[in-house]
Amino acid sequence: MDREAGAEHLPKLGLDQLLDELQVRIDAMRGTRDRVHSLLDAVLSVGSGLELPQVLRRIVEAATDLVDAAYGALGVIGEDGGLAQFLTVGVTEEEAAAIGPLPSGHGLLGELIRHPQPLRLPDLARHPASSGFPAHHPPMRSFLGVPVRVRDEVFGNLYLTEKRGRGAFDEEDEAVVSTLAVAAGVAIENARLYERQRARQRWLEANARVTEVLLSGAEEPHALEMIVDHARRILGADLGTLLLPVPGGAELRVALALGDGSRERLGVLVPRDGTFAGQAAASGTAVTRADAGDEPTVDDLSPWAGLGPAVAVPLGTGESLRGVLALARGKQGPAFGEGDTEPLLAYAGQAAIAMELADRRRSAEQIALLEDRDRIARDLHDVAIQRLFATGITLQSAQRFVDHPQARERLARAVDDLDETAKIIRSSIFGLRRREGAGGQGLRVRVAQLLEQAVGTLGFTPSLRMEGLVDTSVPADTAEHVTAVLAEALSNVARHAEARGVDVALVVGGGQVALTVTDDGVGLRAGGRRSGLRNLAERADRLGGTLELGASDAGGTRLRWTVPLAED
Repeated sequence: MDREAGAEHLPKLGLDQLLDELQVRIDAMRGTRDRVHSLLDAVLSVGSGLELPQVLRRIVEAATDLVDAAYGALGVIGEDGGLAQFLTVGVTEEEAAAIGPLPSGHGLLGELIRHPQPLRLPDLARHPASSGFPAHHPPMRSFLGVPVRVRDEVFGNLYLTEKRGRGAFDEEDEAVVSTLAVAAGVAIENARLYERQRARQRWLEANARVTEVLLSGAEEPHALEMIVDHARRILGADLGTLLLPVPGGAELRVALALGDGSRERLGVLVPRDGTFAGQAAASGTAVTRADAGDEPTVDDLSPWAGLGPAVAVPLGTGESLRGVLALARGKQGPAFGEGDTEPLLAYAGQAAIAMELADRRRSAEQIALLEDRDRIARDLHDVAIQRLFATGITLQSAQRFVDHPQARERLARAVDDLDETAKIIRSSIFGLRRREGAGGQGLRVRVAQLLEQAVGTLGFTPSLRMEGLVDTSVPADTAEHVTAVLAEALSNVARHAEARGVDVALVVGGGQVALTVTDDGVGLRAGGRRSGLRNLAERADRLGGTLELGASDAGGTRLRWTVPLAED
């Protein structure tokens, strides 16, 4: 009986072992099935978005979930071969702040950049390329790195660390993440195409809007502000600036600024030599900088202080250069790549063409106006003055028939008044017939435009008083100096005076032209830099004039710039 019972017990033991093994296989198949489902869900999740930042975030989150990793990151490779972006999962904001700046692609992270192949390590500290962790970094041992390719380009790398359960990543983990990386490459390519198409549409809309505004006859300052604002928003820049050439100088002046700290950056002077803005103006191409805060400055002031990556493109080229459009991002912002600079350069070029067309239109309108002035001048000369002469002669003849002394005196005064009136009309005719200065605009108009442009910088509208034959008596070269001096004076007020009011007076008479700018600000600071004022004094000296600087009645500063006029 015992022998028979033992024989029955042996098959039962074998069956139990078979059932246990079968259960293990079933559990493994169930786990594989669940993991495949998870992988499919992850692929669908990654491919469901079109916004690139959202897609990148989903990729990292899906990878960490698939292999049960505590930490995950996606390093995006920049044009310089380093890490341009580094998105993390599992590290809190407080931990990230304590760790400090994001990695740039050295050590073990750079190993995958240099050799874009899957890398799996049970202890990352033992790898020869490991350079350790910075202070306050969470402890990490197990490591899995997989490259993410977009077509033939290595877009970046997935970094996964610290597999939960204190285990190491296995071959199956590597296969799953590698499969996800393929799907991620497709999703990134789709998101990039969508992003490029959307950006192209935004550039086209911006160009159309700027052209419409310029050709509709709007004021140029408004159009320039639109040009800067559209470019800043499309490229996600923290600061947008427009720099204009300083007449007769080797500098550029920030005439318009939008974004972070824009008010403090207005009016700042930038040297052409050694700066990316000056290089863009000289070369006619887009010029980028990794850190604009290191640019050379004038008077220790920089329009890009505290900022990082920057790009500058010219508005026009050569003699038709109108200015430089410069954009900058924050210190941690991504660098401007070819995908940014090419459409920006095309946008600036088309904006410059639209400005040129608008100028030609205004020139045509100016020619029509001047022709109308010529007609009025001819009518005044041929009709009005002749009738005044005829009336004066008649009155002079009538004096012989008047015996009363007071009546004769009044007739003489009337003849003198007619003669003076004829002189005034002659002066008006000369002004009507004279072709106005640079750009088809007289000095009066240019001075008024400078004050209008300064409103945004000052925060209020300056008062203006003009006396004398401003357009007819001031030579073109002197008029250029007057506008340059006024621009510099208003810039100084905006940057240093803290004024609430400015009075500008331009007086032509007595053989000289005098420009006076008075503010109610804090006055002249002791020990302040005076390079801008030295330039004004040098301009006056070259023309045989003077620059006077003193306190105003309101407690601010009074600047008086005077130069003689050549006698006719």
